[in-house]
Amino acid sequence: MSKSARIEARIDETLKQAAEAIFAQLGLSPSEAIRIFYHQVELHQGLPFDVRVPNADTIEALKEAEEYPERLIRHRSVDEMFQSWEADTEPC
Repeated sequence: MSKSARIEARIDETLKQAAEAIFAQLGLSPSEAIRIFYHQVELHQGLPFDVRVPNADTIEALKEAEEYPERLIRHRSVDEMFQSWEADTEPC
């Protein structure tokens, strides 16, 4: 049997509770979720998700979404979203 290593980390209590609620919905303990994360890091040879500094356009879009939530349009599906984009585009 392989040896176990202990990991300790400081984390915001609110974030911890929110994440653990999601783990519970998935049927995972926090330890299982951390083990899965470590396995994915090993498998991908890096973080298993994209981590980037947002560019100026992305920052502006995020600010606009926060300032004007009434402008956001929700769609039931990706197809519906693309159809709405096509309807908004006029031929040249």
